[in-house]
Amino acid sequence: MTDFEDITYEVENGLATITINRPKRLNSFRAQTVDELVLAFKTAWASSDVGVVALTGAGDKAFSTGGDQKQREETGDYGPSNSGLFEIDSLHRAIRDTPKPVIAAVNGFAIGGGHVLHVLSDLTIAAEHARFGQVGPRVGSFDAGFGSSYLARVVGEKRAREIWFLCRQYTAQQALEWGLVNAVVPGDQLKAEVRKWADEIVSLSPTALKVLKQSFNQDTEQFAAIGQAAFTTLKMFTESDEAKEGIHAFNEKRKPDFSPYRGN
Repeated sequence: MTDFEDITYEVENGLATITINRPKRLNSFRAQTVDELVLAFKTAWASSDVGVVALTGAGDKAFSTGGDQKQREETGDYGPSNSGLFEIDSLHRAIRDTPKPVIAAVNGFAIGGGHVLHVLSDLTIAAEHARFGQVGPRVGSFDAGFGSSYLARVVGEKRAREIWFLCRQYTAQQALEWGLVNAVVPGDQLKAEVRKWADEIVSLSPTALKVLKQSFNQDTEQFAAIGQAAFTTLKMFTESDEAKEGIHAFNEKRKPDFSPYRGN
């Protein structure tokens, strides 16, 4: 597939590699990026040549830093999309519903919405220099669906609340200790390690893997409904002065002042 602008899609020996290709924006995503990612995942879903999907970012600085805050500052949203909607919920569903194991190959910063993408992936392999964390409350945003509720299933309630309430960044080793990633390797070995895991997976029964993934997902499917309500709230919140202070501060490279809103 060669019509993509924001991503690349490649298939080799059963492994489809989807790469967010916006390194100058630290592989943050705009609405067009999300549209292309959804199409790529569905293409991998339908392809008999694909048994495993890897999601990664271009370069060695970032896996993804989430929604493009510069775009949000410039236009007030994430730019135009095919449907007129910002289809991030559809992307979350595509990662979960693709009936093949999805491996996040984290090659740098996995922050904000980018962090959510790796959490939703079935497996995560991280480069030693990778960094993990949330930034939503710092920029006037949040993910109150899979990005928080499911995260608590992965690392436990206390750790998940720490990640969201403090907006710190964590090393790959810390992420490994918390069960947030499956393996950590030197950066120059990340691609080979993903290939190794993919080779083991593609030798297994695809129907068994499909049913197992669906079985794992059933226990947390209620978070989809929570996420729908959260996206409704988020749309209203991003139009508020409080949210605008967060995004202005981010782009002006200063600390936000949320003090006027604490009593609301």
